[in-house]
Amino acid sequence: MPGPVIITRPQAQALPLAERIAALGLPVEVLPLLEIAPLPDPAPLQSVLARLADFDLVAFVSPNAIDAAFAHLSTWPAGVAIAVVGEGSKLALAAHGVTDAAVRIHMPACSDPSDTEHLLAAMDMQALNGARVLIIRGESGRELMGDAFRAADAHVTVIAAYRRHVPPLTPALAQRLQALLAGSATWVITSSEALRGLVGLVRQLPGADALVAKLQHQELIIPHARIAETATSLGFHSITQTASGDERLLAALQSRP
Repeated sequence: MPGPVIITRPQAQALPLAERIAALGLPVEVLPLLEIAPLPDPAPLQSVLARLADFDLVAFVSPNAIDAAFAHLSTWPAGVAIAVVGEGSKLALAAHGVTDAAVRIHMPACSDPSDTEHLLAAMDMQALNGARVLIIRGESGRELMGDAFRAADAHVTVIAAYRRHVPPLTPALAQRLQALLAGSATWVITSSEALRGLVGLVRQLPGADALVAKLQHQELIIPHARIAETATSLGFHSITQTASGDERLLAALQSRP
């Protein structure tokens, strides 16, 4: 019997994918390697969200950013466009009642990877000259989106909506990692930060050198070249890169020998 497929996304995004993998008859486990938490002081976020109508475009960097913002929103102001980096974020918007039937939503082409680079390539950047743009993100992240909008002469505001961190190595998590590394598994990795966190956690276990070596030989399924580069730099040997989106991840799992 094949080893489990391990979903390492934050809990809220991991469970729907885990259900679809289980429906394929594959063993699956959810092991969130990033925890998402609200900000200790939501007042700055709430203040910006109270004047959403002042912006021409609001860009969300992830589904987590959408969920964190809509915890403080009841409606979306008419005429304010949205930018997202992929289908997962578009689905998160729909879950909050916001669809492209009523709001203009910018995103990469369906055939393109879900990332900032392809979102920017799909947008008319010249049209942002003088536009008021709000970026909603976590406490940390890449500056590429903001820099690109500023280069297009947009007026950019960046606001944090949540924080994320690798979970601490509790005795329960240590036991679970040791059990998973005792056999073979396929790890679905959708974040470089999560992958670095996984290696860091394993390095804290007894017999870390042998366990890290075993981890490096387990199969990774990764939806982006940037994460694949991280995996290679960390010494992983079996890396399958798919196109973005859960459909491609599922297809990659089904095509395994």
